[in-house]
Amino acid sequence: MLLDVLKIFAPATAAFFIGILVTPIVTHYLYKYKCWKKRAGNTRGLGDDKGTPIFNKLHKEKDINTPRMGGLVLVISVILTVVAFWLFSYFETGGPSGKPDFLSRTQTWLPFAAFLIGAFVGFVEDIFQVQATGKFRGGLPFRYRVTPVLLFGIFAAWWFYAKLGIASVFVPFIGPLFLGLWFIPFFLVVLLGVYSSAIIDGLDGLSGGVMSVIFAAYGLIAFLQDQINLAAFSLVIVGGLLAFLWFNIPPARFYLGEAGFTSIALTLTVIAFMTDKVLLLPVIAFIPTVTVLTNIIQVASKKFRGKKVFLVAPIHHHFEALGWPAYKVVMRYWIVSVIAALIGILLAILG
Repeated sequence: MLLDVLKIFAPATAAFFIGILVTPIVTHYLYKYKCWKKRAGNTRGLGDDKGTPIFNKLHKEKDINTPRMGGLVLVISVILTVVAFWLFSYFETGGPSGKPDFLSRTQTWLPFAAFLIGAFVGFVEDIFQVQATGKFRGGLPFRYRVTPVLLFGIFAAWWFYAKLGIASVFVPFIGPLFLGLWFIPFFLVVLLGVYSSAIIDGLDGLSGGVMSVIFAAYGLIAFLQDQINLAAFSLVIVGGLLAFLWFNIPPARFYLGEAGFTSIALTLTVIAFMTDKVLLLPVIAFIPTVTVLTNIIQVASKKFRGKKVFLVAPIHHHFEALGWPAYKVVMRYWIVSVIAALIGILLAILG
């Protein structure tokens, strides 16, 4: 038991300190190459061509001069931690199956692959977002961004279905729900839902705080299921997110960006399915879920009713428009995230 606890918390602690140490280097290059939006506000609009004037007014001084690629702190810290513990285990025990190593085929290969693929896809999008000239300045079109995510999703869903023999999801208090081949499209729907919650990366400290709570919750669930390696990897991501958050609290030195959020979106989806608690995702990830739903409601209302439901969507910007200070929105979101995670963990235990 003690060794398992050490196996979980030692890598998480290492990831945090590695993230803190690499941040000055990352920050230097992000500012040197001016890796921020060249135009403030949302230039893509929200379901129409009129843009989002209230959002643009709120963020006219926030989006420029602050790098968008702070997620590299998370990515680098996680990769270096995984490699460091693998090497330590290899040389200390004579093979990669040593105790400190948490990189295993049965539990962490797929989530780590998801993390790496997401980081690469997101990094490419970040590059286009911050460039000043070119056809895709301001970001790639949605179809270009979502295609590699869907391709990974198809592969991951097939891996669960064909390689791991998983064709059902666990319904709390009821039991397994057999989906058969429908498991694959269901996986893709969940993946797209989690991926679309990247819009939560909109206020200083918001995404880092909320997502670290979610990964900590799934790490605890994995630990209770005796999936120690998966729990360790989940907590490594928490460590990396906390290192990022240290520099993302107001005033933010940088934002998470696509490299950071796409990596954790793909990873979170895989971990939710590996723990078989994917149906608890809307509870544990309550804040991202509400964020996505308010965006959908806003777009649908503007399209079919010709008017808005919220002053600005997603809803954290609505609270800003009402006059809430950004730090108050963020801290209350942190509190709600912790409560939601505790409820989700309780349901996972009781269900």
